[in-house]
Amino acid sequence: MDVSGHSRNARRPRARTRTGILLSAATALAAAAIPVSAPHPTATAAPAPDPVVVDCSSKPHIRPEEYLLACGDGNNRLVDLRWTTWGPHTATATGTDMVNDCRPYCAAGRFRPYPVTVTLSHPQPWPDHPGTQRFSTIRLLYTHTAPSPVPKDVTYKLVYEPPPTPTPTP
Repeated sequence: MDVSGHSRNARRPRARTRTGILLSAATALAAAAIPVSAPHPTATAAPAPDPVVVDCSSKPHIRPEEYLLACGDGNNRLVDLRWTTWGPHTATATGTDMVNDCRPYCAAGRFRPYPVTVTLSHPQPWPDHPGTQRFSTIRLLYTHTAPSPVPKDVTYKLVYEPPPTPTPTP
């Protein structure tokens, strides 16, 4: 007992009661401050899918292991592609550019390997494929030598728009 004649333990229930009341009041005030009709987080649209690279047969690919550059004769093919990035704006890989030397002529030529870094870029909408983008350029950076007469750093257009259909003249 203390000097007032009250037990020290007698004060603790009052302190606990006061603390409980204060916590309850704070919780009630916080709950009252949030409007019942608080807006729910709006659902965001799903991000657009990453662009594709379109092959010679007009088929879309993501991270292809091979890619034919010379659609007409097959004398230039990227192989063993290892993609380090594939995103909404660019895609980058390392691999080998297999190029036919066409000596003495292409049917008798040998395919020669050229280590290369490949970068796809400039995505554009793919006509007749809603919501799909396709890469429109490819950059080849030869890490050693380039096939003659190709420069060591070259960029090609991948998207070829068909010429307009001629209209008959009366």
